[in-house]
Amino acid sequence: MQEYPIGTPGKPWGDEEKAQWLAQQSVKRTYQQEVLDKLDTIPDGFKLVQYGALPYDATRYPLMAVVPENFNASLPNMLVTGGVHGYETSGVQGAIAFIREHLSEYAERCNVVVCPCISPWGYETINRWDPLALDPNRSFYKDSPAPESAQLLAFVESLELAFTMHIDLHETTDTDNSEFRPALAARDGTEHDEWEIPDGFYLVSNSKNTQLGFQQAIIDRVREITHIAPADENGKIIGADIVSEGVIGYDKKSLYLCGGLTDAEYVSTTEVYPDSPNATPEICNEAQVAAVRGGLDYVLAK
Repeated sequence: MQEYPIGTPGKPWGDEEKAQWLAQQSVKRTYQQEVLDKLDTIPDGFKLVQYGALPYDATRYPLMAVVPENFNASLPNMLVTGGVHGYETSGVQGAIAFIREHLSEYAERCNVVVCPCISPWGYETINRWDPLALDPNRSFYKDSPAPESAQLLAFVESLELAFTMHIDLHETTDTDNSEFRPALAARDGTEHDEWEIPDGFYLVSNSKNTQLGFQQAIIDRVREITHIAPADENGKIIGADIVSEGVIGYDKKSLYLCGGLTDAEYVSTTEVYPDSPNATPEICNEAQVAAVRGGLDYVLAK
């Protein structure tokens, strides 16, 4: 793996190195135009609520969710999250597309909560981390130092709902190897091997409760949009054992992943590959929408 230009190999970063890293980040797209402006029209029966704001710039980075105007206590509760890693574009845009195009179809059958962009600073700067050099998707725990994670946790807890399903929308990109894993190794003073970036869509299930039927239903729906990632030469995907076609598993709670923030029975993290020669931004967004719909339809059919 390449040597990262910040820090000393084998030595974890201190405040100086983190400040040096932050100084190199810049805004490359706008949260206002690409996210907030697209949430100007919400389907009937739902409303847009602000559940917090990032302390780096509270005016620039309000944290938004789409929720039912009235929760029906007799219906199951479903959670969709996107943009925990801000650089994973289709997670955000797919969540927005689902809100605009399909959310109303589920209004009478379940209570759907959608948080389309958990990390708006990361979205604007195309980053995996937040300005504190923290990965929000490893920070979902009590008194989390990552405000993105802490505020989402507080919001979900405030709803006082038992969620049946949670789908978290992500991407795996070539920059995972070229930038983000080298940065992680440098920050922590460790070594991280490069992994083979899978060419295609895959899922990360909750290894403590895989629910293979649920995962397969999502894979089958997404297959109509884009190709499913094959195993690598070692029979794995990103170094993890395959439990079903296009499906691996992580212990989401022990890793403090967003997918572990509820006790939902049905949990999955999508992974779209936008750098595939067979992919386009539209295909990636459609794959995320298909994953959400496939998951919802499966659970509602149960």
